[in-house]
Amino acid sequence: MIFSLLPILGSLALLVFIWGLAKFIFKAGDEKAVEEGKNLIKWGLVALFILVSLTSIIYFFYGDLGFTREFGYPLLPGLSEKP
Repeated sequence: MIFSLLPILGSLALLVFIWGLAKFIFKAGDEKAVEEGKNLIKWGLVALFILVSLTSIIYFFYGDLGFTREFGYPLLPGLSEKP
């Protein structure tokens, strides 16, 4: 369930980052808009970092604990997937 949300959340975070970058560049004369752009860039990068870190940690633990790629039950040593 959460793995189907990760691309959507990543896309939203990237969109926030790009929107902040566009606001920062195109509204260079307006100090308030530049500051808002900087904040959007910062929070977009923070969100992307958190999503990538969380995904990496989850994949690491699933691989380390012996779960299959589909995130099912771990296989016991000496048993194969197919009987």
